[in-house]
Amino acid sequence: MNSTHQASAPLRVLVTLAAGLGATACANANGEQTGAVARDPLPGERRFASLTQLTFEGENAEAYFSSDGERLIFQRRREGEYECDQIFTIGVEGGDRNLVSTGLGRTTCAYFFPDDSRIVYSSTHHASEACPPPPDMRRGYVWALYDFDVYTARPDGSDVQAIFSSPGYDAEATISQDGSRIVFTSTRDGDLDIYSMNPDGSDVRQLTDEPGYDGGPFFSPDGSKIVYRARYPESEEELADYQALLADHLVRPGVLDIYVMDADGSNRRRLTDNGAANFAPFFHPGGEKVIFASNLHDPDSRNFDLFVINLDGTGLEQVTFSEEFESFPMFTPDGRHLVFGSNRHGSHEGNTNLFIAEWIDDPPE
Repeated sequence: MNSTHQASAPLRVLVTLAAGLGATACANANGEQTGAVARDPLPGERRFASLTQLTFEGENAEAYFSSDGERLIFQRRREGEYECDQIFTIGVEGGDRNLVSTGLGRTTCAYFFPDDSRIVYSSTHHASEACPPPPDMRRGYVWALYDFDVYTARPDGSDVQAIFSSPGYDAEATISQDGSRIVFTSTRDGDLDIYSMNPDGSDVRQLTDEPGYDGGPFFSPDGSKIVYRARYPESEEELADYQALLADHLVRPGVLDIYVMDADGSNRRRLTDNGAANFAPFFHPGGEKVIFASNLHDPDSRNFDLFVINLDGTGLEQVTFSEEFESFPMFTPDGRHLVFGSNRHGSHEGNTNLFIAEWIDDPPE
C-alpha cells in the first residue's frame, strides 16, 4: 500500500456511522444482516478506541485493506452459498459483498495490489471446479495443502491470470507496499518454503530452505524485512512425521513461531518460543512491532487472541481478551485502524466475522 493518509477518511465515516447504528442494521435478500454495528471493546482491550462488526454469518476471515482504505478483500464460506471458501470484497462501512473469485474450486489468501488496480489470490479451480475434500483428521489436527496456483485479477474479478503454478501448494501471496515483489509459500521444491517473485510471476527466488513449514509471509512497510510463521522439526521423529504428512499434502500446525528475516532471506530471527500456535503476523506501520495471533495461554485450545511484540522479541502485550478465536490482523498504512477476524458475537459455533477497531498507539496506563 502506498498511501499513509487516504485510509483515514472512509474509516472516520465508518466509526461515525457505526456509532449511530447501535445494534441495528439492514438485512439483504438472503436474510443476512448487513451494514456496520458498533460493539464495545472487552475489558482489557485498551488499544481499541472503538470496535465495529462488518459481517454476521458464515466464516469470514483473512481480511486485508485496499490501499485507499475503502475496501476489504477476504475469504468467506457459508452453507447454502459456496461449499468452500471464495474471495469477496466489501466496503469498510459494511453492506453487500462482491464475489471476485471464480466461484469454482477453493480459494485462499487474497490481497490488493498497492495501486488497487488488481488483486492476487490462490485457487484450485484449474485442477477441478469442485470443492476439494477436507483433510483426514484421523491423523490429528492437520491442514490440507491443496493444489493451489497463484492468480491475479481486476478488483471486480475479471481478467483472471495465472502468474505462478507448480505441482502442489502455491499460496499465501502478499505484496510489498511499493509493488515491486510478491512473497508466497510453495512446495515447488519439495518442502514448504517462502519465495518471492515479480508481480507478473517472473524472477522467482527461494528465501527459506530449512526443513519445516515456513508460511504466512508479509513485507515490512519499507519492504526491507519479511515476517512469517514457521515450525522446524526438533527431532528425527518429528521430522519423519512432518515429511510423511507433507507427502500426503498435509501439515500439522500445532506449534508455530513468529520469525523475521531480511527481504532476501538472510538474517533470520525468532520472535516467539512459547510452545503455542503463533501465526498470522503483520507489521505495525512503524516497522518496529509485529501483531500476531496466539493461543499461548492454552496451547491445546482454540482460544486465540491478538498480541504485539517488538522486533527484538521483547515487549509482548496482549491486545484482545475474548474467550473465542481471533486472528488475521492487518493495520491501515497510517496505523489508525486494525481489521481482524473473530468468533466474538457469533450467532453459532464457528461463525467468524470481520471487525474493525480504531487503534490507540499510546494507550493510558
